[in-house]
Amino acid sequence: MSVEVERKFLFSADTLKTLEEIGVCVGQRQFQDQYFDTAKFDLTLRDMWLRKRKGCWELKCPTTVDETSEEKSKAAALCTRYKEITNLPEIQLRVEEVMKDVCADRETSSSQEDGEAWLSKMNLVCFADYTTVRRSFSLEEEGVQIDLDEADFGYHVGEIEVLVPEGGDMQSALEKIQRTAQKLGLTGDQRVEGKMNVYLKRNHPEHYAKLLSTHVL
Repeated sequence: MSVEVERKFLFSADTLKTLEEIGVCVGQRQFQDQYFDTAKFDLTLRDMWLRKRKGCWELKCPTTVDETSEEKSKAAALCTRYKEITNLPEIQLRVEEVMKDVCADRETSSSQEDGEAWLSKMNLVCFADYTTVRRSFSLEEEGVQIDLDEADFGYHVGEIEVLVPEGGDMQSALEKIQRTAQKLGLTGDQRVEGKMNVYLKRNHPEHYAKLLSTHVL
């Protein structure tokens, strides 16, 4: 299992020009994202994000932050960190644990299913569905990927991403992201909103407000 460390940024034509000068474009692709939760937002209120992309499932879960002085730095504050679970049986077990916590007397099936019947059994429905065109770049900095995303609901955002093995060197990842941000000329000390934040704000304000009130967003 890996931890995704990511800093989002707003990009312009100048950003793209800089990337083309200092990096290598490794491809462009288009994909559809569908996110699932219960009607009461039992997953997302726990900062758990169940996603289906190109037929594959992924569950992003919050990871515990090591409260060192480095982790409290400005660079760390601009980044998000999530564990990425891509094994479907493990995803189903994690979701089932949440459902048991929500309603202790609710019967849940312990059997794992490859299809999507498990979604209805756990009362999971799609609450977000959008398509993204992504251009990806690599730099000399090892293990760093930069993505420029254009979502079909009119929001453009960039991401600097480093994957760290669980229990790996988080500080090294933060330093790589900081160096890359400096190369791109990124400024500002506020986190940039991701696609999901903006999608919910525009399309599901009630859901967005609940996530704000619980400090998930």
